[in-house]
Amino acid sequence: MTRFDAVVVGAGPNGLAAGVELTRSGRRVLVVEGSDAIGGGTRTESLTLPGFEHDVCSAIHPLGISSPFFASAGIGDWIQPEIPVTHPLDGGRAGVLYRSLHDTVVALGSDGDRYRRIIGSLVDHADDLVAQVLGPLPVPPPHPVTLGRFGLPGLLPASAMARGLGTEAGRALHAGMAAHAIAPFGTPLTSALSALFAAIAHAHGWPLVRGGSQRLAEQMAGMIIGGGGAVETGRSVRSMDDLPAVPVTLLDVMPDAAVRIGGRRLDPGARRRFVRWRSGPGVFKVDWALDGPIPWSDEVSGRAGTVHVGGTYEEIEAAEAEVHSGGHPQRPFVIVAQQSLFDATRAPEGRQTAWGYCHVPAFSDRDMTDAIESQIERFAPGFRDRILARHTMGPAAYQQHNPNYVGGDIAGGAFAVRRLLNVSKVRPYRIGAGLYLCSSATPPGAGVHGMCGYHAARAAISDTD
Repeated sequence: MTRFDAVVVGAGPNGLAAGVELTRSGRRVLVVEGSDAIGGGTRTESLTLPGFEHDVCSAIHPLGISSPFFASAGIGDWIQPEIPVTHPLDGGRAGVLYRSLHDTVVALGSDGDRYRRIIGSLVDHADDLVAQVLGPLPVPPPHPVTLGRFGLPGLLPASAMARGLGTEAGRALHAGMAAHAIAPFGTPLTSALSALFAAIAHAHGWPLVRGGSQRLAEQMAGMIIGGGGAVETGRSVRSMDDLPAVPVTLLDVMPDAAVRIGGRRLDPGARRRFVRWRSGPGVFKVDWALDGPIPWSDEVSGRAGTVHVGGTYEEIEAAEAEVHSGGHPQRPFVIVAQQSLFDATRAPEGRQTAWGYCHVPAFSDRDMTDAIESQIERFAPGFRDRILARHTMGPAAYQQHNPNYVGGDIAGGAFAVRRLLNVSKVRPYRIGAGLYLCSSATPPGAGVHGMCGYHAARAAISDTD
């Protein structure tokens, strides 16, 4: 007889979130993790030099601070950078997304009024919007006006929304936000991602976690253990035979692994869906130990937690299109995080860390270090002179670090409308009798928010209560 009521396979943010929600419902939960450390996408390690702490994958958490599950469970010790996002442009200029909607509108000049019309009402109702976007969509939705203001313009591809923007800064900011979808800019709903991330920046900010993203995993594991559960690392799971017999099993894995582990327990419908699953593009990431802050040419990027580096809208659109065509852009779009500017625990006194990645084709073996650093040097001359050490991870290294990153895909699968629009509280989480999928391959998809795990846990609780 086992002393556990449920087992979760995988101690990433969604697996741990599922464990926390099951614990809050009175279940005793065993979480098993194949790696020697918990966290999955929320790991923090000394990757370069002693005293420099680097977030291995996730670093900035707009969806974390706005997550209804994280908020209800009290998860996260957030640090807010002065400015959420900047977007350097040539000539020492930059587009700036301030916490203040008003300040952003003023900074955008002739694009300001349009920006206010698109984003303003979403900011006013951000909590309602996030709750609907990060959960199964009830029919009818509880806040149809808010959802309509978001969804109708958001159905447009990013390329269509860009045609209504006239300033270089406004178009570039939009491109940087839309690129988080990891999809060509002609794809429907990419404008929705751009608007969502902008609205969250104004309503909740784009924070980092004090001490590193690993703290999120440690906090959730502590809640599970405190509720009578256990977390075991270094325990690989090949099939259900490797797990204790319990009423409920949740899998924080990708669909290909769910097929292997679930075996005969898997419903035929789930098996058919999983066979069709495909990974999206991968990432190539560099972590730097620096002897000082990145010397941005513009006056504001040194005050931002996140810097989108890629130049104009047209450059970013072309770079992302090249990746999706199987190529490697010479000037990639790079997302840069500057955690140590706001969290002194990340680096020795007088030193800094930085973190940056670009998109690459899945399973790519191309070293993008020079391309990434050249893009940063373009907008921060002297950046390379400040590098004390670097650590790189391509798609193969990411998949080795976390098997859920198939081919280096950190998003849980290729971007698709059907992955984002979900009207069921059970499907696609229940995949067999007593068996549930809780990874980012389920709605609402990628991001450190725990909502995939939360919804899978709620489906299991509903089935067993």
